Amino acid sequence: MTTSVETPDDATTATPRHTPLHDEHVALGATLTEFGGWLMPLRYASDLAEHRAVRAAAGLFDLSHMGEIRLRGPEAGNALDVALVGWLSQVQPGRARYSMITNEFGEVIDDLVVYRLADDDFLVVANASNAPVVARELVSRAAPFDVEVTDESEATALVAVQGPLAEQIVTGLAAGDADKVRALRYYASVPATVAGVEALVARTGYTGEDGFELFVPADHAVALWRSLLGTGAEDGLVPAGLSARDSLRLEAGMPLYGHELDLTTTPYDAGLGRVVRLDKTTDDGAVLEFVGRAALASRRGCEPARVLVGLSAAGRRAAREGDHVVVRGHVPQIVVGKVTSGAPSPTLGHAIAMAYVTPEVSAVGTELAVDVRGREEPVEVVELPFYRRPDKA
Repeated sequence: MTTSVETPDDATTATPRHTPLHDEHVALGATLTEFGGWLMPLRYASDLAEHRAVRAAAGLFDLSHMGEIRLRGPEAGNALDVALVGWLSQVQPGRARYSMITNEFGEVIDDLVVYRLADDDFLVVANASNAPVVARELVSRAAPFDVEVTDESEATALVAVQGPLAEQIVTGLAAGDADKVRALRYYASVPATVAGVEALVARTGYTGEDGFELFVPADHAVALWRSLLGTGAEDGLVPAGLSARDSLRLEAGMPLYGHELDLTTTPYDAGLGRVVRLDKTTDDGAVLEFVGRAALASRRGCEPARVLVGLSAAGRRAAREGDHVVVRGHVPQIVVGKVTSGAPSPTLGHAIAMAYVTPEVSAVGTELAVDVRGREEPVEVVELPFYRRPDKA
C-alpha cells in the first residue's frame, strides 16, 4: 500500500517559505535570499570568515529547506530499487548512500541521500527545489509495493555542524550518547539525544569537512540551534550561510543540482556513473528494470558528449556560471565548454571552477581559457576535488 503525500507547491511560488529557524537568522543579522522557494541566510557577517571557520573550526548551517520523504514497509527497499538508480535494498541499517532519481531517459531529476534507519524504514533527503517532485515520483513509483510513503519535510528541521571540531562540539552536547555519536562512520546515522533534543544524527555533509547533520522535530529546532551556537562558540563555531556553503562545496568538487546536475545531464555526464547499479537483480535473479535503466545502459561505455572537469586559474578573477570555456589564444574563439560553478577559493587563494567540456580537452593538464566578461582568463584542467581535508594525525 502506498500513501499519497501532500506536498507544498513547487519552488516557483511567489512567496518564499520560512524555515523553523527564520527568526534566529533575523536576530543574528543575516542577509536573507530566496533559494529553492525558501528565504534562507546568505551570510551573517562575512562569506570569507564563515568559509574559513568551517575549514579551521566549525560552522553551523540551517538545512531545514531540504525535503525528507519516509518510506516504511516490508517492500520499502524493493520500491527504492525501482525508483532510484542505486541498489538501496543492499544498504545496511544505520548506513546511508548517495543516489539519484532519473526520468525514463536517464536524466537527473535530483540527487539524493538515502538513510536506511531499519530493515523496513528509509529516509530520502531531497534538494529543496525538487522535494515536491521527488515526493510525488516516489509515491508513483512505489505504488505496486507494500510500502507507505510520507512527506515529513514540514515536520522536520535539519541543522549541520561541519568542520574539524564538529565531533568535539556535537559529542559535548550528546551526554550519554556521546560514544555512539563519536563512533559513527562516514555515511552512517544513529538516533541520539543532543542538547536534550531527540535527533537522528548522521555523519554526512556537503563541505568537504568532517561533520554531522541532525534531523529533529521542527518545534525543537530553535532549542538545538541555540545550544549548538552557545556551546560551540568557544571552539570557534559560527553560523554560516549559503554563500559559504557554496564555496565550500565547490572546493570539495561536489555537484549542485541546477548547476552540475539537471534534466539535461545523466549521472555519466557528471562523472557519477558509479552510483548507477545496472547489476541490480530481483529476488529470483532477473535483471531489475528500474526507471531509466534502458537509457543508462545504452550510455555505459560510450564516450560522453561532454565531461565535467575542474578548472584552476592562476589569479582570483573567477569564472561564473554560463561563461564559455575556449581554446586558449585562438582567434576566432573556439568554444569547447561552459562553466557550471565558479568562485575565488578562500582556501587555495586562486579562482576555481567546474565546467562541462568536450572530451578531447578534458584531460588533466590541458590548458584552456574562460571568457570572463569579454576577457580570456587562462585556466588548467585539474582533478576534482580541488580540496581534501588533511588526514588526522
